[in-house]
Amino acid sequence: MKYPQLIWAALLLLVMQGTVAQAQTKLPPRRPGGAVPARVKLAATGEGVKDGLTMQKGRIILTEFGVTNPLTADKQLLNGTTISTTGLVTSKDGTTTQINEGDHVSLSGRVTSRREMVVADSLAKIKSFDALHPGKRKKMEEEREKKEKAKLKREEEKIKAKEKAAKRKK
Repeated sequence: MKYPQLIWAALLLLVMQGTVAQAQTKLPPRRPGGAVPARVKLAATGEGVKDGLTMQKGRIILTEFGVTNPLTADKQLLNGTTISTTGLVTSKDGTTTQINEGDHVSLSGRVTSRREMVVADSLAKIKSFDALHPGKRKKMEEEREKKEKAKLKREEEKIKAKEKAAKRKK
């Protein structure tokens, strides 16, 4: 009776070693002169990357430690602020705010509207443009002002021409 148990144990050990050996296969060697793989860029998914709560498609989405899930119950944040599943933010002092589509609430309780994010993004783009092209934005603004003045002057000339034509008819 002891021998069949020993045989089964040896057979089980042999089977387990076979599965481990299969998992450790090597990749085929690269061909000399083959194309070198380009550096891999990870594509950001956009919204939901930043930790906090965001209103998306009428639902509150919670992102913590990079994991995103819909909010199923009221959540109390670090500073005592509570946010409901409907997007009602109640601060510790009792002030309430309703967040709208695209608004973001950080885990520390700071509410940032979509408009504020767009303005901050625009300012960042302007700063980076100015760093790349110093003085170009000022030149573009001067050109725009010149075009506006020329347009106003043309409109005034048209008005004067119409007045002269009206006087001639009389």
